Amino acid sequence: MAFDDQYFKSHTYKEVSFARYSQYWWSNRFYAILARRYARPGGRALEIGCGLGHLIGQLDHSFEAYATDVSPWALTQSKPIAKRTGLQVASAEDIPFAGNTFDLVIIKHVIEHLPHPDSAIAELGRVTAPGGVLILSTPNLSSLLRPWKGEKWIGFQDPTHVSLKAPSEWLERIQQAGFRLVKTFSDGFWDVPYIPLVPKVLQKLIFGSLGGLQAVIGLPFLPLRWGESIMVVARKINMDNEN
Repeated sequence: MAFDDQYFKSHTYKEVSFARYSQYWWSNRFYAILARRYARPGGRALEIGCGLGHLIGQLDHSFEAYATDVSPWALTQSKPIAKRTGLQVASAEDIPFAGNTFDLVIIKHVIEHLPHPDSAIAELGRVTAPGGVLILSTPNLSSLLRPWKGEKWIGFQDPTHVSLKAPSEWLERIQQAGFRLVKTFSDGFWDVPYIPLVPKVLQKLIFGSLGGLQAVIGLPFLPLRWGESIMVVARKINMDNEN
């Protein structure tokens, strides 16, 4: 499937609202807060798989920003949103930048779409500068409520999700790529409904309150299994300081 306008109108994007203060807006704001907290202000930042540009667009006033995506259509949509960002068509498995280039690399819900995720994670390690920060997220196979959803779980709804792995596997691969784990957490239970016949609005209040609070205050505190996504902040090891 091509990642074109039809893709963004289907699957997990079909219910996304791009309006200010929507769930999508709060999610991107949360990632931007993490980026500014853990990475060096004014450094070089790269978002891989930037989609429609709403996240990197929040960061291109704070960083020298770059972004890639495999979809020319998506990058065209990104231009008016991420006006200061250098945009380029490229795959996460072959990042077109020199090694040790970026102080911040963000890859938000991309790795699960890749047929060769190990190659992509190795590339993340290659382009991140020593001391630089990686922020990565992907569906959480260890989510406590995934068994409740069964085949309807959000991670299974997109047919382009070809690489779903347990959190322990992702964390091992990130460390093998030269990163030290700084923070691992989750994004809460937002994939309602979980219980038949109970109104979705009520379930969002019950199940989604902690994830919503985390996003609003900008402080990650949810344990790894308490959400539909695994979220990782890691720092590239400086081998000169290790010796």
